[in-house]
Amino acid sequence: MEVILKDDVKGLGYKNDIVDVKPGYGRNYLIPQGLAVIADKSSKKVVAENIRQAAHKAEKIQNDAQELANSIGDITLELPAKVGETGKIFGSVTTLQLSEALKAKGFDVDRKRISFDQDVKSAGEYTATLSLHKEVKHQVKFNVVAE
Repeated sequence: MEVILKDDVKGLGYKNDIVDVKPGYGRNYLIPQGLAVIADKSSKKVVAENIRQAAHKAEKIQNDAQELANSIGDITLELPAKVGETGKIFGSVTTLQLSEALKAKGFDVDRKRISFDQDVKSAGEYTATLSLHKEVKHQVKFNVVAE
């Protein structure tokens, strides 16, 4: 079943992509959630026209994302957490905490665009991936330290 994505779907594709999915996934999840529409001739033409019109806007957005990635650079963030005697933290560090730490440094990155390379369960140094644009990804290092 071919569908056109209305929004970015992690692990599937980006907005305006035409993707092939299993019928149940498309019918029962993507379409009811408003994430996709069925790809017929008329909707494909509409998407092609939208892509053509939005090409220069997309280039500006990509340049802004690249500028943000360059300005973030190689900073290392310090995230305080309650740590037990063995070095394990109580709970875990979330993308929201990392987003707030970036915001404190002056970089506005939505928490949904942040993913951890591994689970953060103990004090130490980790890396996170910022998906600023579908073609602009940036690695950020952060240290989890005891409060």
